[in-house]
Amino acid sequence: QVQLVESGGGLVQAGGSLRLSCAASGRTYRRNTMGWYRQTPGKERAFVATIIWSSGTTYYADSVKGRFTISRDNAKNTVYLQMNSLRPEDTAIYYCNADGVHWGQGTQVTVSS
Repeated sequence: QVQLVESGGGLVQAGGSLRLSCAASGRTYRRNTMGWYRQTPGKERAFVATIIWSSGTTYYADSVKGRFTISRDNAKNTVYLQMNSLRPEDTAIYYCNADGVHWGQGTQVTVSS
C-alpha cells in the first residue's frame, strides 16, 4: 500500500505561481509513475501531468504545457508540480496519484481573476 499526502495549494491571483508537493510513503519501492490530476465540481477528474519515476520522463495535458512542470526527488519520495502563469480555469482540487491506483486526499488551488 502507498500513502500520498499533498500540500502547497492555496489562493493566488491570475499570472501567479504555486508549487504542489506530494510525499509518498509505504510500499514506494514498487512505484512506476506518479502524477497529478485535477477536478472541478460536476466534472470528471482530469489528467494534468505524470512522471516515470525511473527515467524522469514527463507527460503533460495540452492545457498546461509550457506552464506546469512536474519533477521528483528520489531521496524524499516526493513529486512536485510547479505551476506558473496560473489562470482562473486552473482552479480545481489537485490530486496526487501513484501508478494509476493510489490517490492522495487532494489540495485546493484557487486562481482569482
